Amino acid sequence: MARRLRFIGTNSGNSGCPTLYEDLDTGEVLVQGDVVTDPEDLAQLRNVKDSEGLVVVPRVLLADFAPRDADRVPQVITWDEFEDMFRKCEHGAWRLESRRRYASDEETETYRRFTSGEDPGWDLDDPWCLGRKQQTSLGKRFERVRVVDDPPTVGQRYLLDNARRNIAVGEDIRNLWRAEAECLRLPVEQVPPAE
Repeated sequence: MARRLRFIGTNSGNSGCPTLYEDLDTGEVLVQGDVVTDPEDLAQLRNVKDSEGLVVVPRVLLADFAPRDADRVPQVITWDEFEDMFRKCEHGAWRLESRRRYASDEETETYRRFTSGEDPGWDLDDPWCLGRKQQTSLGKRFERVRVVDDPPTVGQRYLLDNARRNIAVGEDIRNLWRAEAECLRLPVEQVPPAE
């Protein structure tokens, strides 16, 4: 039976695609890299079985993406730390959004107006918009791919409308149907069980 693999991360460049994958059933990690074939290299290795193969990957791939322990603990950051990453980035930022809703959106006046059928009243001069305009004027790129259900949830419809504001301040937003994201095996939000 084929393994069920989850993409962990890559730092691919012009010389290939060194990548890590996790076996969802066993927790084992698969490493994709350039195969070691030089006989002099192989002669230096210890206890290599005939069934084993070795690959070379950049050390940074393991530093950035290899699991650090058997029970992976998410690194939780504050909202200010999250926003600070966008202010301090050198070239740009890209993110995948797979949530069906954001509870923080539901607490806003724009969300209330949107769900009431009114114009949300996006303010292109609020601090977030002004900051994003400043960053994009420096040549930095801000890109998102949003995974959308069919039909979209209320929260996703709100974000689709909100994209007008984001695009107006220089972001590039693309949408991908959830079914396509699943076919591509993109990571999805891990929803904790209800208490």
